[in-house]
Amino acid sequence: MLYSNILVAFDGSKASNKALDHAISMLQVTPNAKISVIHVFGFPRVYFGEAYAPIPSSVTKEYYDLAEQTVEKAKQRLEDAGVTGTVELFQGAPAEVILDYSKKNNSDVIIIGSRGLGGIREFVLGSVSHNVVQHARIPVLVVK
Repeated sequence: MLYSNILVAFDGSKASNKALDHAISMLQVTPNAKISVIHVFGFPRVYFGEAYAPIPSSVTKEYYDLAEQTVEKAKQRLEDAGVTGTVELFQGAPAEVILDYSKKNNSDVIIIGSRGLGGIREFVLGSVSHNVVQHARIPVLVVK
């Protein structure tokens, strides 16, 4: 099946780099396809009982700066491959943002790495890729 509107979830991990490579190779078969790459980041939260403590602005700036660096990495990878596409940065819950973006932009496939940079949170909350696969209304290609 050929796709014309490809969405790639990118977090800079090894698996998401492979997912982006796969999407780029798909464009060689379908040169008129549109590619959109999104990076979703969240600020850390520290909980004390029922409430959570505000994170110092220096820490949130570090997270935002890292997110911007990740977006620049994705832009550079597209440029190096000679591919024109959009790369956008969002803040929020990754699976939710990816699914919302795919609906609003009429994506016809989501390409995502099998494991992101979530670390131990993946075992507690379930991975982003798993949530996307479970809730997407379009095909999801999970790249290992």
